Amino acid sequence: MTMSLEAKLVISSIALLATVSAVIATATTLLFNDFLTDRLDSQVSSAARRSTSGSLPPGSAPPEAREVSFLLLPGQSELTFGARIRQGAVRRAALLTDGGSVREVPPPPSLTRVTNVPVTVGLGPLGDYRMVSSRAPDGDLLVTGLPVTGMQSTLTRLVVVEAAVTLAGVALTAVACTLLVRRAVRPLGRLAATATRVSELPLATGDAVRLSRVPEVDTDPRTEVGQVGGALNRMLGHVETAFAVRHESETRLRQFIADASHELRTPLASIVGYAELTRRGGEPHGPQTAHALGRIRSEAGRMTTLVEDLLLLARLDAGRPLERLALDLSPLVVNAVSDAYAAAPRHRWLVNLPDQPALVSGDADRLHQVVTNLLANARTHTPPGTTVTTTVLLAPGRVSVRVADDGPGIPGHVLPHVFGRFARGDGSRSRLAGGSGLGLAIVSAVAAAHEGRVEVASVPGDTVFTLVLPAADDQILPPSGDQVPPAERRAADGHEHRGEQRERRGSHRAG
Repeated sequence: MTMSLEAKLVISSIALLATVSAVIATATTLLFNDFLTDRLDSQVSSAARRSTSGSLPPGSAPPEAREVSFLLLPGQSELTFGARIRQGAVRRAALLTDGGSVREVPPPPSLTRVTNVPVTVGLGPLGDYRMVSSRAPDGDLLVTGLPVTGMQSTLTRLVVVEAAVTLAGVALTAVACTLLVRRAVRPLGRLAATATRVSELPLATGDAVRLSRVPEVDTDPRTEVGQVGGALNRMLGHVETAFAVRHESETRLRQFIADASHELRTPLASIVGYAELTRRGGEPHGPQTAHALGRIRSEAGRMTTLVEDLLLLARLDAGRPLERLALDLSPLVVNAVSDAYAAAPRHRWLVNLPDQPALVSGDADRLHQVVTNLLANARTHTPPGTTVTTTVLLAPGRVSVRVADDGPGIPGHVLPHVFGRFARGDGSRSRLAGGSGLGLAIVSAVAAAHEGRVEVASVPGDTVFTLVLPAADDQILPPSGDQVPPAERRAADGHEHRGEQRERRGSHRAG
């Protein structure tokens, strides 16, 4: 059973005290029992000496008490037992009553075995007696005994007092120990609270954060808790320094990427412009020159896309806010699927839309780029004839866009890193096998910037990317709150989708 340190210390202290108290009480009881027994044996021996040395005047004892007349001698106490044994047989056994008379009692079977050493003999309803035998002047054995009930009652009162004192002591000790231990472990609680606050900080974001510290009162090196608190503070200082260095490095890297992207956009635009101007000019040029100009234009366009993607990621990493307007995802998805159909007519493009508007609050251009990138990923990594289904789903508090295809799937070793930057399933890095490797990274970054997420599940024949976004505040759902099923499924040919009358804000090439 798991217990706190405070509970363990209190229970251990109480158990130790109870054990020590029980040992002391037991030893005291045994020693006191021996003392009382010795005193009673001394009294029995004195009574036996009086029985053998004293005598009554002739005719003073009644006839029925003559054989146990020693019980009537002066000094004998009430309830004294006496018996006379002659030739191994009990002649008479009697008890001295409180009125000074003798009352005959049945002798116990073990009475003949009583010697000159005191022993305990039971007399049935009369209780136990300490008895001893002595030789009378006439040669008979006289057995004298005293009751042990007084000694037993004294021992009982002692045990009751000891139990009461022990219980009271344990109760008071439990209260005092709880208070003392609670006060002693309070610094450990403050250490745990500091560690908990640090563990709840968003350390994975890479931003520089100020870590909590253990209070100075809990860092005294003369105590064990203070040594732990000081070590924890030093460790937190090292961690804070490391985070600051990492944040500074990442900030410089993001700034470098942003600056480099800005600087590269102008020359790339010039290269594309001059290549296009040369290609359209009237000067004659050979086929090799035309091919070279075409390659320059193509590669410059590809590099422009890469620079734009890097610039977007750098801005998202820097936390720059995106445009947040209420928009319907359904027309946006229709336009993106139409673009995908135009780019890959040999694929089969399907779209499922809800009957109600799929309202979210976000940047239309960036969300269009996200859906375009997901469709481009499906188009690039699946063979012609693959069916790609795009579904918009409504649920309480969220809107989802699901892009599913029945292609070959994503390799298992690639799946955990599919949203990483420059992550590609093709190890050759061939341009024919895909884009720059930033498309899905942009999907993940834009989703996070919209307080959403993107998920992926893939097996051969079924790959599903799901973009989950918070629904707009004015999103209306059915009373049941269940997901709204798609209203229709249509082949994307660029002419049948509802929402095509909406002006498209622009298209983006997927990485």
